[in-house]
Amino acid sequence: MKRTSVSSVLMAMVVGACCPPKATKIATTTPVAEPAKPDAPPAPAIGPMRDMADKREVHLKNVRQLTFGGDNAEAYWSFAGDQLILQSNRKPYSCDQIMTMPARYGAEAKLVSTGKGRTTCSYFLKGDKEIVYASTHEKGDACPEPPDMSHGYVWGLFDYDIFKANADGSNIRRLTSEPGYDGEATVCAKDGSIIFTSTRNGDLDLYRMDADGKNVVQLTHAPGYDGGAFFSPDCSKIVWRASRPTGDALTDYQGLLKQNMVRPTKLELFVANADGTDTRQITYLGVAAFGPFFHPSGKRIVFSTNYPNPRGREFDIWAIGVDGSNLERITWADGFDGFPMFSPDGKTLAFSSNRRDVVPGPVGADGKPTELYRATGTLAGATDTNVFLADWTDNWDDPKSAPTGDAASAVDRYRASIDYLADDAREGRGVGTDGLRQAQGWVEGALRDVGVEPALPASGVQGSAAPTYRQPFEVTTALNRGAKTVVNVDGKALPVEDFAPFSFSAQGKKGTVKAKVVDVGWGIVDATAKLDDYQGKNVKGAIVMVHRFVPSDAKLAAGDAARLGDVRFKAFVAKQRGAIGMIVVDDGDLKVDEAKLPVLVPSSAGTDGDAGMPVMALTRKGKAALAAAKTVEVVVELQPVRTTTDNLVGIIRAGAANKLPGVVVIGAHLDHLGQGGVGTGSLDTKMGIHNGADDNASGVAALIEAGRMLAANKATLRRDVLIVAFSAEEMGVLGSAYMVKHLPKLINAKNPIIGMLNMDMVGRMRNNALSVLGSESAAEWSDVVMPICKTSGIECTLGGSGYGPSDHMPFYVAGVPVLHFFTGSHLDYHRSSDDANTINSAGGAQTAKLVAAVAGALVNREGPLTYKKVAAPPTSSGDMRLSGASLGTVPSYNDEPNQPPGAAIADVVPEGAAAKAGIVGGDRIIRIGATEIRNLSDMMFVLQNAKPGETAKVTVVRNGKQLTFDAVYGQRRR
Repeated sequence: MKRTSVSSVLMAMVVGACCPPKATKIATTTPVAEPAKPDAPPAPAIGPMRDMADKREVHLKNVRQLTFGGDNAEAYWSFAGDQLILQSNRKPYSCDQIMTMPARYGAEAKLVSTGKGRTTCSYFLKGDKEIVYASTHEKGDACPEPPDMSHGYVWGLFDYDIFKANADGSNIRRLTSEPGYDGEATVCAKDGSIIFTSTRNGDLDLYRMDADGKNVVQLTHAPGYDGGAFFSPDCSKIVWRASRPTGDALTDYQGLLKQNMVRPTKLELFVANADGTDTRQITYLGVAAFGPFFHPSGKRIVFSTNYPNPRGREFDIWAIGVDGSNLERITWADGFDGFPMFSPDGKTLAFSSNRRDVVPGPVGADGKPTELYRATGTLAGATDTNVFLADWTDNWDDPKSAPTGDAASAVDRYRASIDYLADDAREGRGVGTDGLRQAQGWVEGALRDVGVEPALPASGVQGSAAPTYRQPFEVTTALNRGAKTVVNVDGKALPVEDFAPFSFSAQGKKGTVKAKVVDVGWGIVDATAKLDDYQGKNVKGAIVMVHRFVPSDAKLAAGDAARLGDVRFKAFVAKQRGAIGMIVVDDGDLKVDEAKLPVLVPSSAGTDGDAGMPVMALTRKGKAALAAAKTVEVVVELQPVRTTTDNLVGIIRAGAANKLPGVVVIGAHLDHLGQGGVGTGSLDTKMGIHNGADDNASGVAALIEAGRMLAANKATLRRDVLIVAFSAEEMGVLGSAYMVKHLPKLINAKNPIIGMLNMDMVGRMRNNALSVLGSESAAEWSDVVMPICKTSGIECTLGGSGYGPSDHMPFYVAGVPVLHFFTGSHLDYHRSSDDANTINSAGGAQTAKLVAAVAGALVNREGPLTYKKVAAPPTSSGDMRLSGASLGTVPSYNDEPNQPPGAAIADVVPEGAAAKAGIVGGDRIIRIGATEIRNLSDMMFVLQNAKPGETAKVTVVRNGKQLTFDAVYGQRRR
């Protein structure tokens, strides 16, 4: 939709006719116009209806012209699909007026606006008994003065208001009355609500109101022009054109806006939820794109643009997926084709065009037929713009896959990668699954195809001959109950179906105990909640028995209930009071169905492993056998299943003659959560395949595309670039941690990593915004990144240290400046709903382009970046009191089954308690005060009960020796 006549849109290409004649004869290429009566509607062209499609217009059939003469545009369907409403600039009217006409060849248009002032942007209301349009007629009968073209090509923002009328133009009522521009109204087919553009708040933004003009809500807020919006068929989405100017362009935009003008030369398409949330830019064409409209399937959009020549006057209709993929040209006729709109059934396309209806003429002197044009009083197509209909030949309910090879765009390739990696056949890409192995093989092939070479010797072993992408390492993917696991009651074994060990149970010598059983109720001790189930009970040397979960009448906050009901925490409490084992039974509330016995899962990178004593769950039936027991023996044997997985490491070798020392690493993690479930970090309450389209198929798709761009320009690169798809990130950044400890031979003191760029969850770009985390890890990052963001059109937000739960952190801890690219969290995070249909492919491809440009800047930059170690930014948790204290340590994640007890520290936060005390990265904390620390969970439990300002003796193991430091606890940070 637009705000002036189509002749303005087309600049010099289309000039509005000043006096359209009747079409009474076939004219030659220099026809003589026959004047028409000023008040007579133009008659249809003489002769049979002919198909006016260009032979390249494979989606269109039976193209027929409905209007003849003048400028006729923005013909929009009634909801019944039998009428069109349009704006027309024809005599006797001096500027655009609104007309309706039957949607058939040979029909006549009927005036339904007042005939006064200027009108624009009309639409049928739901039910087709009423219409809406914008008009200036209440401001005066004359047409408003056109905009001052000394400013260049601009549109005038006339003082329109939106009116409602009966379908025949009678009973006109005003819906908006704000000063300035209100226009471009379209209607939702479901509830009849209206979306429109207005300057009422000082900018050109989208608004939504009820059909009676009430309940006006602003939908867009970003500086720039937002307009020409349409609803999706189910009204759940909207699509519109928008500008997002910055810098000088924003100054120019705001200056013109004050003069009631706007420059529409650079407009992109955006899609959002119907309430304006989840806004996504789906084109990055850098030209004028406008008139977008959904196909009835809701999966694709047609629009008009002068792409690929921004200075050209050739506007055509194109189509694109709602995620920005599969851009396809629809019309090919010379001149202007625009304002496409599908009929409600999707079978017919209405559009505006100045294409010429060429018919064979008499044979000329050269023996060839001359070209004749259907008469409209002028050369149709040279000056007139008319309304056309075409039969639509394709069903897009199930669009074909994106094109491949030379026909594929970066967005198409990005989406194709997502579709493969996030397919159900990949089984959620869990470590150890065939799906992940398939994905790794596919990524290898993709890297090879784009020119990224294998970077490692065979099997990752230095000195081997054959290069490979594979860097293998082992992780624990399962825990099995060993045959020795048993519960004996006075020497009699319980049935195996009545008990199960917890994954964090000790085994071997510490996992075998024989003692009396002491019932301690819920096993909770908490001063704040005024609970102490151990009061008056001696459990030293005993096996304690506790209820599972927390009492329903304790009135605990959700966070406290989760902490106090945690079985691992209950085991910690029991061990501090001298217990040597723990039995857990779900019998605290017999009115509730009994919970299932726990399932064995590997510890999360060692954070909750080995409580230092056996911990066993019993069924209620199993507990009954203990009623008269004197002694109970508990034996736990757990058998970890070790699985080999691989990082994929490729290289783009610098081709420039003046090569610089140093390597740039670009990475993304390929693994995800498989089927979800306990131990995976899934947030689902019901399990299923977790395809991880955003987390992190999106990062790998961008990784491949960035690799393609850099490899295509490797002759200009002055440093090598490593392209890495990490495994086991979801298990605690195990793959990236392994790579940092086992760097390829080409990385050394003389050729270090100068920067690591990590892409994790880059598939949900909204509001064209990208978070660039870790920018505080080097003093120069802002100067490197911000100019690239500006060029790319992405709104980048920089900030934060290099710490964080993703693959950049091990590099940062090792002294490498890092960046983490991230498009934001969402409700599908770690859920089975994180699927390919939620991805913004255009935004993902644009992110890949930006990251490739940042890498390009690094490889050609003289000298290294200045590494900075800074504290992790606080996490937000609202305005609430903080409990516990901080040591200021960064955990070291690994899941080696034979690691010694203690909490391994990868790094310490500058100016934190540990750093001030003398603790360093690489230390293993084994005791805090009198409490033994066997793992990170133990340390967390101690810190939860500590107070800032208190001094604690912290014992660590460093290079095989025990050292003790006095650390003053710091305040926990949000």
